[in-house]
Amino acid sequence: MGIVAGLDSSSTFTRIVVCDTDTGAVLRQGYAPHPQPAGEALPHETDPQAWLLSLGEAAGGGLLEGVQAIGVSARRGLLALDAQGGPVRPALVGNDRRGQVAAADLVEALGGKAAWTAAVGSVPHPAQPVVKLAWLARTDPEAARRVAVLMSPHDWLVWQLLGRPARRTTDRADASGTGYWSAATGSYRPDLVELALGHQALLPEVLGPCDAAGMTPEGLLISAGTGETTAAALGLGLGPGDAVVSLGATGSVMAVHHEALAEPGGLITALADAGGMHLPVVNTSNAVRTLRGTADMLGTDLEGLSALALKSTPGAHGLVLLPYLEGERTPHLPHSAGTLSGLRRDSMKPEHLARAAFEGMLCGLVDALDVLRHRGVGIRRVFLLGAVAELPAVQAAAPGLFGTQVVVPAPADYAALGAARQAAWALGAQQGTLAPNTPPLWPAPAAQVFEPGEEFAAWQAVRQQYVTTREQLHPGAF
Repeated sequence: MGIVAGLDSSSTFTRIVVCDTDTGAVLRQGYAPHPQPAGEALPHETDPQAWLLSLGEAAGGGLLEGVQAIGVSARRGLLALDAQGGPVRPALVGNDRRGQVAAADLVEALGGKAAWTAAVGSVPHPAQPVVKLAWLARTDPEAARRVAVLMSPHDWLVWQLLGRPARRTTDRADASGTGYWSAATGSYRPDLVELALGHQALLPEVLGPCDAAGMTPEGLLISAGTGETTAAALGLGLGPGDAVVSLGATGSVMAVHHEALAEPGGLITALADAGGMHLPVVNTSNAVRTLRGTADMLGTDLEGLSALALKSTPGAHGLVLLPYLEGERTPHLPHSAGTLSGLRRDSMKPEHLARAAFEGMLCGLVDALDVLRHRGVGIRRVFLLGAVAELPAVQAAAPGLFGTQVVVPAPADYAALGAARQAAWALGAQQGTLAPNTPPLWPAPAAQVFEPGEEFAAWQAVRQQYVTTREQLHPGAF
């Protein structure tokens, strides 16, 4: 038996789990919030030293005693460093709308969306480091000129744990989200860094899934690390045939696949995963915000909205809500608005509007899921993540609308668990007890499982009603 730790540095806290290498059992846990800087901080810029401070606090009290290896996961973002390794400005994180103009300029500069998807499997958007570089060059040219090294938050944390060595590393998954590394070819596009920044910069070495980034001065093995999303996928134990639907204010659908997928219009982002395969992702602009907006209209909360919806029946008495409240990314309708259709006197009741909100949100995510299905991605079950996955109205509708088994995992620190599993993999590969292409087989997480059931035909009719309405209002959207 060995002991490993997984560290997840999220947007607001550090979480650490210490696990048994053989069983994945959680032996100890640590937690600490990131300290808030004095004064008013910009929402998409943060001092990375705060991550180290919370890491130290979370690891206090002997939490890491006996640990042999550590895996690191962290939110996506960009650290632009000077030649001495210092940030030229705070870390740039999040889906920062300040980069929208820079993203559009990059698309045009390379010759359009199809040129970008051919190059790196994705179209520039404000969350990507390549766009953050272009924004930096446009708004702070003096800082941009001093940029010598580019790292992600997880890369930077690994580098710090290793004592800031000359060698800098990343993993396939985080590299594939930069906008200047291709999951299809497994190589960087330095010309795209220069296109965005105006000059070249040092890029970290891309490690394989079970590779070690190095050893700490104390003799701890540090694995390659990865981003939060891909760490969570590893923590959930996803494999071929599995998809994840993430329900936040916006939505995302990703599925494990054997090859990188590109879509000329940019609907698919071709990410690599942390297990040696690929994780194509489709994003929507609207998910839980649809439910919150409807709940506000009806003077209730999300739980109350769910209870109301269950008083209606599948199809909401003909009401169809197209949930494009903030425009929409999938399909590409950036200037659209939400639409409620099918109003009749007998359908104008709170419970039918509540039902239409849940069905509209989920059908929008089925649209995203179908983008992957139509490209040959086989999906046998869907993992539903997010707090609203626990709502009865979601659980009642999702299996029939998705047309497959739906799994709602019990709440857990899946990103930290995935980082720990990666650490156990790297340790086992180094010791010769695990094959380089096989992560440790840890038990599946506790979960609720829902099947389409006897009402499957009725739910597919709801889905068709939604598609018909979408095509009438936005013909040729796909």
